[in-house]
Amino acid sequence: MQFYPLKFRPIYKQRIWGGQRLREFFNKDIPVFEKIGESWELADLPEDKSIIANGELAGKTISQVIAKYPEQITGSRNFLGRFPLLIKFIDAEDVLSIQVHPDEQTCLHTGKGEAKSECWYIVYAEPGAVIYKGLEKGVTKGQFAEAIRKGGVAELVRKVPVEAGQCYFLPAGTVHSMGPGVLTVEIQTPSDTTYRIFDWKRLDESNKPRELHTEESLESICFDMPEDGLPVTTPINRGRLVDSRYFKVDKDHQEKDCEKLFSAGKMKTLVILSGSGNIIDGSEVSVDFRAGDTILIPAACEGAMLFAEDTQYLTVTV
Repeated sequence: MQFYPLKFRPIYKQRIWGGQRLREFFNKDIPVFEKIGESWELADLPEDKSIIANGELAGKTISQVIAKYPEQITGSRNFLGRFPLLIKFIDAEDVLSIQVHPDEQTCLHTGKGEAKSECWYIVYAEPGAVIYKGLEKGVTKGQFAEAIRKGGVAELVRKVPVEAGQCYFLPAGTVHSMGPGVLTVEIQTPSDTTYRIFDWKRLDESNKPRELHTEESLESICFDMPEDGLPVTTPINRGRLVDSRYFKVDKDHQEKDCEKLFSAGKMKTLVILSGSGNIIDGSEVSVDFRAGDTILIPAACEGAMLFAEDTQYLTVTV
């Protein structure tokens, strides 16, 4: 068959801290009056698999297509396993819990969970908005455990002002949270393992505190994270945002009537931040896009060209 750029049906996730900003910014058809905190744009987890929304492969999951056409999609004939990314939008109407994700070594040691590293590209931030990223200098495991017991965790986590256009890399083992009034693109390894450390003493819909994962958190936190281990990048229009062993993220900006040629042989994922346009492949199949779309360009998609009107987008490769 002829391979072409793939679009997907979003998977919406209701969260206690979510809102309706995804409708406002990206015209997402999210349920009205529900607190939608996440829109999973491209996922391949056991219980959540993205479904292709366009073309001959419409209705099939990303995992079904990769299993049948591994080399054509990923560029590797011997590719095994799930799609190697989870891409989502996050709308923090309220503050997220302070949390951590384990790394590979912790998962092997505890026999629990799956490793998770991620980055946040800030799409929108209200004046004064912050994220929480990493521990204050010199905090020890014993001090942090005592702070959990006393409910004073937030005082030991770095509070960082944020603004649109910044990108924060958060490797596994980083204590982190997102304050209210922030909309991000989250690009991460394919895991949903999250250990909740502190939830600001709020109650869920049943008027009960949400579960905390103290033991798992203390096992997962990297207490000796180097000063340069949590980089932030802020290119104006284009440039490399993240260069990790898990994924690479680049930002680009394309003006009206310009075109960009994507070389075949390597799988790429585009996250459209603003603007609109279409991608036309070598067989002249045209795929329209708008802000908020996520598009997978298979490795076998030859001669794909991007036509856009004042469009900013992220390109993710693995």
